[in-house]
Order: sequence, then C-alpha cells, then structure tokens
Amino acid sequence: MRFISFKKDKDIKVGLELLGKGIIDLNHLDSTIPNNLNDIIKNFSSLESKIKTLNSPSNIHYKVNDVRILAPIPVPVRDIICVGKNYAEHAKEVQRSSFNTLQGKQAVPTKPIIFNKATTSVIGPNDKIETKNDETKTTDYEGELGVIIGKRAKSISKANAFDIIFGYTIINDITARELQNNHKQWFIGKSPDTYCPMGPAVITKDEINNIDEVKLQTFVNEEERQVGIVKDMVFTIPVLIEMLTKSMTLVEGDIIATGTPAGVGIGFDPPKFLKPGDKVKVSIEPIGTLENEVI
Repeated sequence: MRFISFKKDKDIKVGLELLGKGIIDLNHLDSTIPNNLNDIIKNFSSLESKIKTLNSPSNIHYKVNDVRILAPIPVPVRDIICVGKNYAEHAKEVQRSSFNTLQGKQAVPTKPIIFNKATTSVIGPNDKIETKNDETKTTDYEGELGVIIGKRAKSISKANAFDIIFGYTIINDITARELQNNHKQWFIGKSPDTYCPMGPAVITKDEINNIDEVKLQTFVNEEERQVGIVKDMVFTIPVLIEMLTKSMTLVEGDIIATGTPAGVGIGFDPPKFLKPGDKVKVSIEPIGTLENEVI
C-alpha cells in the first residue's frame, strides 16, 4: 500500500494513493481510521484489514492535482535518526573534501555514525528549501532511503530486523556544510528549517521484493549527481536496526535515514552548493520522486 498525507482545503488527511488514478480518503470512508499516519502505524495491526478492504479504485475521492501533497509524516514522533558515511564512495569523497568533520585517516567508518535531524526541518514534495536558514551559503543535498519503524522494539537481531519495519520513504538530507563543520557535531548543520524534504509517500514493506536491489538517484536541474544501490551500504538496514536496538528502544513511526551515495556537492572541486532557483529531485522506485526547489 502507498500512504500519503495531503491537505484538502484546510484539512490534513491521510490517504492511499493509487498511482495514475487518484487518492482514497481513508477517514472519510471509515471514521475509525486516524487522519495521522503516525497513529495508523502505531495501530496498524488492528487497522490493516479494514484499510486493505478500502484499497480499491471505486473508493477514489480526489485526483492528485486537486490536493496538496505533504510529507507523509509531517511531524515525526521524534528526531529523524540519520546514518553518516554509509556508502563507501561517499565516505571517501567527504574525506577528500575540506568538510571532513570527523577527522582521521580512515575514510570508511568501522562503526555506524549516528546523528539526529530535527523534526522541524521536515517539508513535503514541492515545498521550498529555504537557504536563508544557512547563513554560510554552503547548502548541499543528500538523497537517502528512509526506513519507517512499525513496531516498538528493543534488542532486535539482524535476522528479525525486517519484522519491525512498516515501510519506506525518500528523504533529502539537506545539509548546511559550514555549520556542520564549524560545530563538529552535525545536528545544527543538518537541522535548519526546510532542510528535510520527505515523500512523496510511505510504501509498505511488502511493496518491495528485494530492498537490496533498490536504486537511488539524485538530480540537480536534471543533471544526475548521485546514483546508488541499497546493497552498497556499508552497514545494511538489518545491521543498523540490530545496533540501534542494543541500547535504545525504537518506537512506531521512528524514521531512519540510511545514508547517501557519492555525488554530493562537496564531492566536486570546486564544491557545487545549491543556490536559489535550483531544482533537486531524488528518485527511488517504486516509492517515486521527491522534488523541491531551492529559494
């Protein structure tokens, strides 16, 4: 299933999108279904069967162009959990740049690098990335696969990791590089308002047969800058979940941004930072394409 959040008039709703056909307004058909994807995820075991019965073209209410598509989870339950340098070639390009916050001779990490991104940075498809929030004018892009946690979990093994996943989305981990560099810890450089585009949908995990073969592409003004395959991650999704849950509890609705492949702006010489007027697209099939303009 393909969940979206959308705004119709003044109302924020959750729906199922049938690609090429339209949107099903779930709460309109069944008032017991929450109008908040976090609540649907938390109660999915009791809601799944009734949602599946509504997943039919005969229940379509709106065309996509008749509504405003929002981030699928406009307000995450807590800060996004992010993974740094999780593709080897990206780790190497950061090492070569002047923005290598974590100094050291080893480019590719031997343990996952974990940091947070503020919930207030989240925006949806077609929303604007506002570079006024980066006084250093070193705004960069990072296309990433987002993993949505579906079950409260602690001490999960790699073998059972996919059992706690609800689905997947696209995240563009927009970064203010000088802020990231100057403050050493990454939080402030990763968290300016509008610096976490997300969407256009959350697809349930059953929509992807083999997540390892999923391809990610990032384009700036139609120029392909990034391309990567999930299996090329340094630390796979099961490894990340096992590591995280050894010490902390993951909760329903948690979002893990799993890292970005090579081709970010600081990987070029000179760096190719985003500037007003640029259009950034991140594509992951079958999730879709997340597009945002820089202002």
